[in-house]
Amino acid sequence: MSETLTYTPPKVWKWEKDSGGNWASINRPIAGATHDKELPRGKHPLQLYSLATPNGVKITVLLEELLALGVEGAEYDAWLIKIGDGEQFGSGFVEVNPNSKIPALLDCTTEPPTRIFESGAILLYLAEKFGHFVPAQNDPLRAECLSWLFWQMGSAPYLGGGFGHFYAYAPEKYEYPINRFAMEVKRQLDVLDRNLAERQFLCGGDYTIADIATHAWYGNLLINNGYEAAEFLDAPSYKNVIRWAEEIQARPAVLRGRRVNRTWGPEEEQVPERHNASDIS
Repeated sequence: MSETLTYTPPKVWKWEKDSGGNWASINRPIAGATHDKELPRGKHPLQLYSLATPNGVKITVLLEELLALGVEGAEYDAWLIKIGDGEQFGSGFVEVNPNSKIPALLDCTTEPPTRIFESGAILLYLAEKFGHFVPAQNDPLRAECLSWLFWQMGSAPYLGGGFGHFYAYAPEKYEYPINRFAMEVKRQLDVLDRNLAERQFLCGGDYTIADIATHAWYGNLLINNGYEAAEFLDAPSYKNVIRWAEEIQARPAVLRGRRVNRTWGPEEEQVPERHNASDIS
């Protein structure tokens, strides 16, 4: 009798072994700290605990954009959180982000310091705090900006946790999940491509946190060959997304932000420096 590949779920799921593949060692079905470890604190108003994943890059790009404008108070200390080593489960990090995901931010200009977690919340908090890269409350484009920002937050799990996991990280290649999530990612790219056919940026002529958030995932996917899947997804067919992504990636602040807390891959060449550099640890 041939062995069946059909999986029959048990009545009650139990965590009995790692699922295999990349990142399996840090996945677990419970929250909370696994060990005691205080977070470091630097001298700047903002303390960022992160890694240069797409979600982490969102925050460093925004901070670098703010500093490029000369915004006072946007200086930050960037502390590397090695998620492959489980540092996000240290007690200090869990106090800042009970969800144990990067990025996490402390605004030390308040007493006690204000914690902000989830990348979209951090983007909105900083943009509103400093009054840049988000339309004002009475601007009709504010709703459009927030719609695209939350579109990205809701869509990216299908790209990263869905397509990226099964295409690049799973221990074996399975046709059904790869096809399922490739279809959804291509639908999302088509949504972007149709919108950008008529606009320079996602909300029109202004570059906003919606662009910063979306570029970190979808720009990286197409022009930087994220998951080594650009050819598989037929990246050149999304010409409007490519045009938008290349324009954003050429921004000096984006080039700088992409390098913060980066521990892998080749660095971009000729990255412009700025004089009010924050501390990178």
